[in-house]
Amino acid sequence: MWNALTAVRYRLEYAGFRIAAALFIALPIEKASALSGTLWRLIAPRLRRHQRAVKQLAAAFPEKSLAECEAIARSMWETMGRTFGEFFHLDEIHRGTRIDGADVDATVNRLPEHKGFVACAPHQGNWEIAVMGLAPGQFNAAGLYQRVKNPLVDAWVRQQREKHYPGGLFQKQAASGLKLLRHVRQGGVLAMMADLRDGDGPRVTFFGREAPSTPFPAMVARGLDVPLFAVTIVREPGVRFKISLAPVDVPQTGDREADILRATANLHAAFEASIRRRPEQWMWAHRRWG
Repeated sequence: MWNALTAVRYRLEYAGFRIAAALFIALPIEKASALSGTLWRLIAPRLRRHQRAVKQLAAAFPEKSLAECEAIARSMWETMGRTFGEFFHLDEIHRGTRIDGADVDATVNRLPEHKGFVACAPHQGNWEIAVMGLAPGQFNAAGLYQRVKNPLVDAWVRQQREKHYPGGLFQKQAASGLKLLRHVRQGGVLAMMADLRDGDGPRVTFFGREAPSTPFPAMVARGLDVPLFAVTIVREPGVRFKISLAPVDVPQTGDREADILRATANLHAAFEASIRRRPEQWMWAHRRWG
């Protein structure tokens, strides 16, 4: 139960969120994306998380000057702002022709029929549309998500997201892992973000430094002997996106823990390779390394 002060705060936050939602829903998608991107680019560099983003960029790209890292960070905020504005038009993106997923189709069409797999994306381009590259009519995708702190906002956001996960959208908790394992074993797809910090996870090298990372995708792929893919989402002009898959090697030796650690490291190596190509499209402000 909430105390009175928390309840008031949640309701005020929710009211502000719904006002913003109404504004962006009323705008055409291109204008919603551009407006939100511009606002974030203007406001976010004044906040504390901007300095974290610049610091982490400098550590990841020691060959770049501070001015270059600053410019990338400002472009990153625009990417995040555009993603926020586009969130209120997910159905339009899904119904339209804004996503080029030809590479995804070509990759998974080579898999055995009814074979499940795991597809993991970083917070890149517009991560909200990553699952849309896996057409619901062809792939029965289920997802895992981190709950938004405000339960009123969380309920609204979840309602917008879950319709794009025909296999279900599960909150990150112990019971969800068993459900998702069963889903993949039955030929379904696990689609999830896997690039954020997991304090309880193993440390793997990511941009030259150890980063605590979730082992769950590797555990599923290794335990069920199904393919593991790294998803790349590239934002292109005109609110258009290209989604592709890169196979990730999952060792199958007698050492289960070592196999999971190696597969997790391989997944993050694939993430790093795609992020290096377009660093302004990844979420550098997250406390990824500690």
